[in-house]
Amino acid sequence: MIEAAAQLAVNAAALGAVYALVALGFVLVITAVGAVNFAHGELAMLGGMVAVGAATLLPTDLPVPGLLVLPAVMAVMAVAGLAVAGIAYAPLRRAPPTSVFIATIAVGLVIQHGVNAGIGPEPRLGPPLIDAGVLRFAGIGLAHQQLATIATAAMLIAGVHVLLQRTRFGRRLRAAAQDPEMARAIGIPVRVTVAVSFALAAALAGAAGLLMSNQYLVDPSDGSLLMLKAYIAAVIGGWGRIWGAAIGAFAIAVFETLIAAVASYLVAEALLYVVVLAVLAVRPQGLFGEAAGRRA
Repeated sequence: MIEAAAQLAVNAAALGAVYALVALGFVLVITAVGAVNFAHGELAMLGGMVAVGAATLLPTDLPVPGLLVLPAVMAVMAVAGLAVAGIAYAPLRRAPPTSVFIATIAVGLVIQHGVNAGIGPEPRLGPPLIDAGVLRFAGIGLAHQQLATIATAAMLIAGVHVLLQRTRFGRRLRAAAQDPEMARAIGIPVRVTVAVSFALAAALAGAAGLLMSNQYLVDPSDGSLLMLKAYIAAVIGGWGRIWGAAIGAFAIAVFETLIAAVASYLVAEALLYVVVLAVLAVRPQGLFGEAAGRRA
């Protein structure tokens, strides 16, 4: 009983780690440009597919294939993020936010259908981060893969925290998001800052795709589901609140894991939306509150 509860907690934490990485990247773009990147879920899916392809280039007996391909996946996805910024945001930066929404939806559909046409709709198994062993602690067995997923995501999240709070780029990003005109006036390259934000967001999405691909598989239709979870996490955590979105992502994962263990995944999905509606009815600004006027 104790071992089952411990494994359930680790399962929830591992799933929450994936959701949190997607949600962090999602909110980074909102913070930078004030618009939603609806292609973000497809970027996470694409990251999983890139990980699947990169793993085929490695010897099959490596003990940590996922960790080895992770930097390459994040680099490739950062370039993809720059492409999304150049196609769906830069030409429309002076247009109403709805124009960016529609453009990113179009880019997301292009990615989804491109992957579907290129490699087919079948689910793919990504590389494990480390070996498939089990860690025994106090009589409880915990899978190495899930523990590695949690640890990897925690390091990436901590890195984002340091980048945003302790570096010059983080200060520039916050300044550009709060008042772009003033930021330009004091010499901050707003276009570069926005482009880097898209790249960082896509790199985090790619890491999430890699972490997801081994435990849950990855197929071309996964992007819309991940996008929806990131959007819900942002709503629960407070629109535009980066750490609120991360906490919201973990809350979603815990809720889904517990309900799925008691009933089923379909029941968990249905009840999740009921809970979201209840949260919005009680606190439209989200649990960590921000002015509703910025919502999209």
